Amino acid sequence: MSYFNRLTKLFLLTAVLFFVGNAGQVFAGDKEIIKFATLAPEGTAWMKEMHALANEVKKVTGGAVKFKFYPGGVSGDEKDVIRKMRIGQLHGAGFTGVGLGEILPEVRVFDIPFLFETDEQVNKIYDLLNDHFVKQYDKKGYVLLGWVPVGWVHIFSANKIESVGDLVKSKPWMWEGDPLVQEAYSAMDVKPVPLSVTDVLMSLQTGMIDTVYGSSQAVLALQWFTRVKHMAALRMGYATGGVLVSKRKFKKLSGEHQKVLLEVSQKHLKILAGKIQEDNRRSVDVMVKNGIQIIPVVSDAEKEKFRKAGTLARKNLTGRLFSKEILDQVLSNLQ
Repeated sequence: MSYFNRLTKLFLLTAVLFFVGNAGQVFAGDKEIIKFATLAPEGTAWMKEMHALANEVKKVTGGAVKFKFYPGGVSGDEKDVIRKMRIGQLHGAGFTGVGLGEILPEVRVFDIPFLFETDEQVNKIYDLLNDHFVKQYDKKGYVLLGWVPVGWVHIFSANKIESVGDLVKSKPWMWEGDPLVQEAYSAMDVKPVPLSVTDVLMSLQTGMIDTVYGSSQAVLALQWFTRVKHMAALRMGYATGGVLVSKRKFKKLSGEHQKVLLEVSQKHLKILAGKIQEDNRRSVDVMVKNGIQIIPVVSDAEKEKFRKAGTLARKNLTGRLFSKEILDQVLSNLQ
């Protein structure tokens, strides 16, 4: 065999080995891990359904798309999570209205105090505005995988809250940086203590605060109920929530895998939303069995004071958080 033929064979062999050796890297590069954060602790309906979602995505994509979870607030408050998503340290997260509003303020129209009275009203407005918000989050660089509302919000306190006056005398917590709750409290002359969610339990234990608000499931899961004695029956509002993934990460998936992620997410997040509603009801029963007393508002006059505060907050936030046009659209459909 001539020197030229030997050199040609050697070159071809080297080329084949190079391709084979790097093929694994090419295919490995096709695998995407979505780093996902949430305040929800392991063991909750939230995390159980998210694991089911992740398992189905992994199965359908043949292991090409996986999730890595950071539950229980280990990645920080929602503002911390957003910052980490912007720099690519995290790729997706489950947010309450506070986090969703940090990215797109007008979504807080869902969280206006005393806006909704029934589940049917809630479902109607979400259906009405879904396409609008999908487009708006896309413009901000995020893909909205689905809504997972937190549910009806109540006040939980060490002392009875039967009136606006009782709330004024309390030491209430406010999620730090939340303009909507700030306006609602301001309308009632309440002076809250702004804190991160991750600081609430310790602050209840030390007496820095004695009153919190949230869905019954959240108050149970975060163990806040262990430091309070009462739950106000009056529903302060309906807290929104949803799941976002960064558009930058989403675009790294193949077209087929993008479709899988969207379809599987919509299916499981719809299931999760139903489970959360049911878990909120069950959580009330659990807390009552553990000594929590449900306190009715004393009179219709006091209920009206709370509602007027919500109306004033809505007025002051129009043009700041959400436009008059989108608010009018919501109100007209509710009527």
